[in-house]
Amino acid sequence: MISTGLDNYRRTLKEVFGYPDFRTGQEEVLTRLTDRDVMAVMPTGLGKSLCYVLPAISKGRTVVVSPLIALMRDQVQSLKAVGVRATFINSSLTRSAQNANYLDFIEGRTDLLYVAPERFANTRFVAGLRKAGVKLLAIDEAHCLSEWGHDFRPDYLTLGAVREALGRPRTLALTATAE
Repeated sequence: MISTGLDNYRRTLKEVFGYPDFRTGQEEVLTRLTDRDVMAVMPTGLGKSLCYVLPAISKGRTVVVSPLIALMRDQVQSLKAVGVRATFINSSLTRSAQNANYLDFIEGRTDLLYVAPERFANTRFVAGLRKAGVKLLAIDEAHCLSEWGHDFRPDYLTLGAVREALGRPRTLALTATAE
C-alpha cells in the first residue's frame, strides 16, 4: 500500500524536479492511490508520469508498462539526469543489458522499471518480479487496452492476469485526454 505522504511527494517534487507544487489532478491521483487502484485521464503535458514516479522514489519497486521504446528511453534518461534510479528493458538492449537491468530492479538497485506489455509473456520474468515485491504497477498509455483504437496492443489484455501473478500490487492506469 502506498502511504499518502503528500508532503514528502511535494518536497521531492521541489527538490528533485524543481516544481513548486502539483499540477491539476496530480494531488488527487496520489491521494486516491493511497488506498485504491486508480484510472487517471489527464490532458497531455500535465505530468501524468509524476503520479508513478513520486511513489517509486518514495516506496521503490514500481513497474511501468509503456508501449514505446523511444518513450521509455527518453523518460529513463530524464529521470536518471535528476538522480532517479530508473531503467528499462526492451528490444533495443542486448540480452546481457536486459538481464543486468532486470537484476538491478530485482535486487533493489533500481526503483522504477519500464517494460513493454509483451515482456510479461515470459513467466520467469513475472515470477522474479513477484518475488522482488512490486509495490506499484503503472500502466502508461492505458488507452492501448481498447480494441477499437488504432494503437491497440493485444498484450495489454493480459495485464489483469499479470497483476494477479504479481500479487495484486496497487495499480495506476494513465492515459491522456483527446484534447
